[in-house]
Amino acid sequence: MTYKTQMEAAKKGIITKEMSVVAKKEFMEAEKLRDLVACGKIAIPANINHRSLSPEGIGEGLKTKINVNLGISGDCADYTKEMEKVDMAVKFGVEAIMDLSNYGKTNTFRKQLIERSPAMIGTVPMYDAIGYLEKDLMEIKAKDFFKVVEAHAKEGVDFMTIHAGINKRAVECFKRSKRLTNIVSRGGSLLFAWMEMTGNENPFYEYYDEFLEILREYDVTISLGDALRPGSIHDSSDAGQLSELIELGDLTKRAWEKDVQVMVEGPGHMAINEIAANMTIQKRLCHGAPFYVLGPLVTDIAPGYDHITSAIGGAIAAASGADFLCYVTPAEHLRLPDLEDVKEGIVASRIAAHAADIAKGIPHAREIDNKMSDARRRIDWEEMFSYAIDGEKARRYFESAPPADKHSCSMCGKMCAMRTTNKILAGEAVEFCSEK
Repeated sequence: MTYKTQMEAAKKGIITKEMSVVAKKEFMEAEKLRDLVACGKIAIPANINHRSLSPEGIGEGLKTKINVNLGISGDCADYTKEMEKVDMAVKFGVEAIMDLSNYGKTNTFRKQLIERSPAMIGTVPMYDAIGYLEKDLMEIKAKDFFKVVEAHAKEGVDFMTIHAGINKRAVECFKRSKRLTNIVSRGGSLLFAWMEMTGNENPFYEYYDEFLEILREYDVTISLGDALRPGSIHDSSDAGQLSELIELGDLTKRAWEKDVQVMVEGPGHMAINEIAANMTIQKRLCHGAPFYVLGPLVTDIAPGYDHITSAIGGAIAAASGADFLCYVTPAEHLRLPDLEDVKEGIVASRIAAHAADIAKGIPHAREIDNKMSDARRRIDWEEMFSYAIDGEKARRYFESAPPADKHSCSMCGKMCAMRTTNKILAGEAVEFCSEK
C-alpha cells in the first residue's frame, strides 16, 4: 500500500518506520500513535529528502519539544558561527532547528544544515523570497512564492511556517484593533506590506490548496504562522490575534483533507493569567492540532533576560496544552544571538519543557528528577553532573569553590543537611568542633 505522507499512511492503517521510532521514544503503543497522527493530533515532520533525520512526534501525550532559531542576516553573515550554533543545539538534544536566514542565497547553508542535522528542520519561505527571487517585494507576483516553497521542500525541509491566516478579513480586524505594537511577525509584516502595496489577497491564502499540493509531495508539515501574534502583553488576546486564529482553524481542516500534517503557531507576549485560556481556545478552534508557541514572554521589560520571561510563559503554556516551544535567547529584541546566547536559550527552554512534562504526567518524565534527588542524598557529585541539563556548568560551579569535605559543597560545608542526616541514619555522631 502506497502513501505520500505520514498522515495518509496513518489514515490507511499503516505504521511507518518513523511512527515506530517515535512510539519507542515516547513509550506509546504504535497503534495509538498512528491513530493520533491520522486525526491530526500528532504530527511527525519528516521530509522524504531529509536523510539524516531522527524522527520526532509533536502533539497530544508526547514530550514537549523545543525549537532553536538561527540563520544568516545581512549584518551577521558568518556561516561558520551559525553552524556552531547548530552543533550546540544538537549537543543539547533539541528536536527542531529553524533556519531563518534572510540574506543572500541561503540554500548553501540550508542544504548543509539538512545534510548533517538529526533534528527536524523548519523554514519560513517568505523570509527567503526576496533573496531567492532577486526581486523587491513590490515586484514579486503571487505565483513567484511557489518557487521558493518548492525549492525548500525539495531540499528536505521538514516543516514550513506559512502565514496563510492573515487574509483581508484578518487585516481589517487588525486595523480596527489599534494595537500598541502592531505586527511583530517578520513574515507577517512582509505579507501585510505586499498585500497593502498590491491590493491583492494573501497569496498563501488565495492559493492555499496549491501550496498544500507541494507540501504533500514531499511530506512537509505546514506550521500555520501567526502573523498577528501579540508583540506586547498589551495586545494579547485581542481581536486581531483571535480573528487570525479562527482562520487558522479552517486552514487546519483543509490541510488535513489533503493529508498534510499541521502545527499551529501561537502567541509571543502574554500575561500569565491569560496563557491557560489561550491554550484551551487554540486547541478548540484548531481541532486539537499541535500547538507551537514563541514563549510566550510574560513581561515586556526584561531585554537581556527574555530567555527567563519566555521560560516562565513556556512552562505554563506547555503545562496547559502547548506541544512545542520555540526558544528565546537573552539577545531577543537586541541583536542576533551568539553561541552563549543560544546555549542560555536552549537550557531555559529545556527547563520549561521538562517542568511542563512533569505537570502533564508524561510517561517517565519524573525518572531523571528522582535519580538526581537520590544522587543528591548520597552526595555523589559525578552522578549529579551526569543528570544535569547542563552538567558542564554544574561541574564548573562546584569546582570553582571546592569544599574541604567532598561530601558537601562550599555553601554549607560540614553543616550540609544531607551529610548530617546521612550520618545520623547510619548511627554516627554529628560533631563539628572535634572533627579535623
